[in-house]
Amino acid sequence: MGDTSFHDVVWYTRNFNVPEEWDGQQIILHFGAIDYRSWVWVNGQLVSTHEGGHTPFQVDITDVLHNETNCVVVRVEDITHDLEQPRGKQYWEQQSEFIYYTRTSGIWQTVWLEATPKTAIQRLKMTPFIDTGEVVIEGWLTQPSEAAHLSIEISFHGAPVALIEQEISAYQTRWRTAIPLAGFSPTQCWSPECPHLFDVTFHLKANDGTVDEVQSYFGMRKISVNNSRILLNNQPYYMKLILDQGYFPKSLLTPPSGDALRNDVQQTKAMGFNGARKHQKIEDPRYLYWADRLGLLVWGEMANSHDYSETAVRRITAEWQAAIIRDYNHPCIVAWVPLNESWGVPTLGTDERQSHHALSLYHLTKSLDPTRLVISNDGWEHTQSDLCTVHDYDNLPGVMRERYASPHTVFANPTTRYPIYVPGFEHQNAPIFISEFGGIAYRQSDWKGWGYSSVEDDMSFIERYHSVISTVLNLPLVQGFCYTQLTDVEQEINGLMTYDRRHKVDPSIIRAINEGQPLETIFNKPSEPSSLPATT
Repeated sequence: MGDTSFHDVVWYTRNFNVPEEWDGQQIILHFGAIDYRSWVWVNGQLVSTHEGGHTPFQVDITDVLHNETNCVVVRVEDITHDLEQPRGKQYWEQQSEFIYYTRTSGIWQTVWLEATPKTAIQRLKMTPFIDTGEVVIEGWLTQPSEAAHLSIEISFHGAPVALIEQEISAYQTRWRTAIPLAGFSPTQCWSPECPHLFDVTFHLKANDGTVDEVQSYFGMRKISVNNSRILLNNQPYYMKLILDQGYFPKSLLTPPSGDALRNDVQQTKAMGFNGARKHQKIEDPRYLYWADRLGLLVWGEMANSHDYSETAVRRITAEWQAAIIRDYNHPCIVAWVPLNESWGVPTLGTDERQSHHALSLYHLTKSLDPTRLVISNDGWEHTQSDLCTVHDYDNLPGVMRERYASPHTVFANPTTRYPIYVPGFEHQNAPIFISEFGGIAYRQSDWKGWGYSSVEDDMSFIERYHSVISTVLNLPLVQGFCYTQLTDVEQEINGLMTYDRRHKVDPSIIRAINEGQPLETIFNKPSEPSSLPATT
């Protein structure tokens, strides 16, 4: 860590011992994420290969283990100038610049060992339905077992709401059941304001004993659109998102600790945002855990490639599917963004193959998860899309009021040289959402850099921020926004916090502005210090 020079191939080796109490169980080696392509050997035997820099994989290493010390070797290939590789904001030049940041290569998420029985619960998929007050649970076993029995216990704040007993026939490795939740009420739904969660425990039994037990949770949450409005749990809901790159000064894509991820969620909420758009990064699952627990909407976004080719299509399609499957159970996720600003499809408007690719990603996402919103290509050049998202850094109140006066004026006055919809597609009453704007540069650290506009002192920053936020909040056509951005990142100094997570101005002021309060009201009352820590 800390070496930012080019290394297209890196190697890891580590010795490890397996606890004696794990004897007789299957030993599983897990990798959270390795960027980008990897080969894994245990005790000299190749046990796994994997492609995809943001998604997990695992391998059963039971049959290659020794009785005493074992050795794992990992070879990682991350070709610096391979622009067909999904890379997001990772730059392919030596020094980061403009909107691109220092690259990450190798193991960047957790590696761990797990002991499981031969027949174990391998995967769970939980889908809430608030309109019927039930949750549909699907599960997969590692292998079939004769006379297997499954017990599912669900509770809400400690009170039991469901107990299901289900037989699993011999040779069956997949099961599905719809579970009614006794006494379910809309007040038990998950939202940023009330992040209620249901606890669930799975007991897999065979031969009169429990062979596997899994504890988890789910949230009863519904996201939908109706009549050009966004609905959360069947009620109109205005999203106030922050663009979050998920980078850290010393460790880049990797958080320095689990607490750092929790802190980012806390600080986002402290400033009055109800959600985050995780930009060009499939985020560490621990961030999503805290978003579930603390209550924060999340847009999950794929890290895009930059060139289009058959290879790029194969890579993004495979990795995007793995990301959706990994994160499906998180109630915080309300939208999926497979493409951003035509990255990886640079001639989307004129190349029929690329428009088919963008449309296919929309339908592929819907085929895996019809319960969430899908934005086909965030910012411009949409194909079919559940939201009409626009990136607008003009930041001039008069210009924005004129542009968003009606759908006609939005499409007649695009914010860039790209049309909002590609030829063959048009707006069909999807809610209009400003998904990037702001970007006010305010330097308060040793980092030098840029933003979409700049200020020199606290009051100028507050006044400029109030101007852009209050303008958007008073656009009746617009159903939500995503402000750029949470923190400074390397040469970008347009964050509400510095790169090392220090607030540039009092977060209670940012919160009051996000709540629509006028500046006179904010400064005529005593400042309320944030109850949350300002740094990690």
